[in-house]
Amino acid sequence: MSTSGIGTSALLAFQRAIGTTSNNIANSATEGYSRQRTEFSNQTPQFLGGSFQGQGVQVDTIRRISDDFVNTQLRNSISEQSNAELKASLAGRIDDLLGSSSSGLTPVLQDFFDAAQDLANDPTSNAARTVFLTEAESLAERFGAIDRRLEEQREIINGQIRTNVDEINSLTEAVAGLNREIVSKSTQGTPNDLLDQRDRVLNQLAEKINVRVTEQDDGAVNVFVGNGQALVLGGNNRELVAESLTGDPRAPDIGLVGSGGTVNVSRFIDGGELGGLLETRSGIIDDAQNTLGQLAISIGSEYNQQNNLGLDLNDQLGADIFDVGSPGVRGFPGNSSNGTPAVDFGDTRELTASDYRLDFDGTDYQLTRLSDGETTTLVLDGDNVAEPVDGLVIDIDGLGAADGDQWLIQPTRNGARDLSVDMTNPSGIAAAAAVRADRGAGNSGDATIASVQAVDADDPDLLADAVVTFDGATQEFSVGGETFALDPDGVTTISVNGWEMEIRGTPADGDTFEVGSNAGYPGDNRNMLAMNDLSDERLVGGDRTFGDGYNSLLANVGTRTRQAQVAQQSADAQLEQARAQREAVSGVNLDEEAADLIRYQQAYQAAAQVISVSNSLFDSLLGAVRR
Repeated sequence: MSTSGIGTSALLAFQRAIGTTSNNIANSATEGYSRQRTEFSNQTPQFLGGSFQGQGVQVDTIRRISDDFVNTQLRNSISEQSNAELKASLAGRIDDLLGSSSSGLTPVLQDFFDAAQDLANDPTSNAARTVFLTEAESLAERFGAIDRRLEEQREIINGQIRTNVDEINSLTEAVAGLNREIVSKSTQGTPNDLLDQRDRVLNQLAEKINVRVTEQDDGAVNVFVGNGQALVLGGNNRELVAESLTGDPRAPDIGLVGSGGTVNVSRFIDGGELGGLLETRSGIIDDAQNTLGQLAISIGSEYNQQNNLGLDLNDQLGADIFDVGSPGVRGFPGNSSNGTPAVDFGDTRELTASDYRLDFDGTDYQLTRLSDGETTTLVLDGDNVAEPVDGLVIDIDGLGAADGDQWLIQPTRNGARDLSVDMTNPSGIAAAAAVRADRGAGNSGDATIASVQAVDADDPDLLADAVVTFDGATQEFSVGGETFALDPDGVTTISVNGWEMEIRGTPADGDTFEVGSNAGYPGDNRNMLAMNDLSDERLVGGDRTFGDGYNSLLANVGTRTRQAQVAQQSADAQLEQARAQREAVSGVNLDEEAADLIRYQQAYQAAAQVISVSNSLFDSLLGAVRR
């Protein structure tokens, strides 16, 4: 090749290099732009005069400066940061709601306890009775108000879940489209701008959900979530849907649409905004509503039971103060049976704050506690009513279930919402004990009555008169055909007719103790004192007082909030580092580009000078020939 040809090759090559550098400078502020570099190589030399003569330069490619490992780190950091930021924001709102003195439960609960104490101090006071019912209504209303606020947060989260799913589908469709375009244009060269555009879309996708990206030999990428669920395979994408797949319309699941139908992948979704929304809904909203409902059911049931064991101002056994609702039951979509099992509360002290899934395998019914996965096979009686499990009584009589049918049971989810005051007349508060006991007038022993109380309001003989007689020969008490051995070391407990009496000491032969209705003693406050004692007993879940139950909820939400805030601080720092690392590899350094621009400009001018010298030499050669 002539000197002119060599100069021309250099001129064209450095012109391309100047263009690449100019493009870098122009896109220095473009988000996600990867710096490009012109790659040169010498042209094949020519053998002349016993040696190889260079033939100039050529442009091999415009290389995109990018590191897949750094890009993956950036995507992961984006996913973690968006996840942590959203969880911290949502958890903070729930923490403020539950802990606020104006919207929380603590002050109203204390006012209710105080009103009960005032009524115990003056059980005949109509004013104290009215205040007690008013505070009970305030307590029920506050439970409902907190539940509504939590439900509002749930609806906001559900709306954001649906929006995120729509955005994820749009982004995966964009990735699939870019894959097709990149594969098509890769036969002509490396489509750097399309690769940058795809990385930007993948980063946007990482904000929504944690993804794993793998590259194919043809340049297309595959995108996976969870433990291998594919969202993008080459030029094709699969859609996500947000719909109820487990029976709860208030908690849409995430489904992956495939040829075989929609598969529930909610448990595999993590990271990004979508993962944060799902985690907040199940870990904070669901837990808060369930725990709050458990507390409301416990308060309502315990005060109802105790009021049932006393006498009101009309000398009647007390009626229920609260209405506590019932467990929620829903069948899964696709069940063969349209029916649902009848579920009711048994011992509310055994209730947990968990949801349950009931499965039928064609032979047995199995109840799974979703909080820890523990499964119990139901034991049915002749009426198809199961032995109680965790305070739940399940009746499957006439259900007509088929193999594979499932039901979602939410015992406490609506407990706070459904709690209401059923009693309207203050005279219905049973402050007095239902029964009283007296020593026989002719007793000669030193035995005394330590206590007597009603224990079963449903016993038809509860208020009937009864006489307990001691037989010195057998050392036994007898009443209504039943006998109870004297406890020589302490207190003898006699339980019959729905009441329980404790006798301390040793009676003489023939000593009697009379038990009967406590009617006619409106000033008696023994049952109201028993109601007051409920506030200090560990009745919630069998290990917490009412106050402890709410405080544990506050502590749980507060802990999660703090963890989310700490995680956000860490994620912010990691994202900043990942972005800095990406900029160090792929970002545009204007000082470096300015230096390259000067260098390429000088090379371009030198190449032009080569051509000029070549032309002068050629002209001189022609002039010499003409002479």
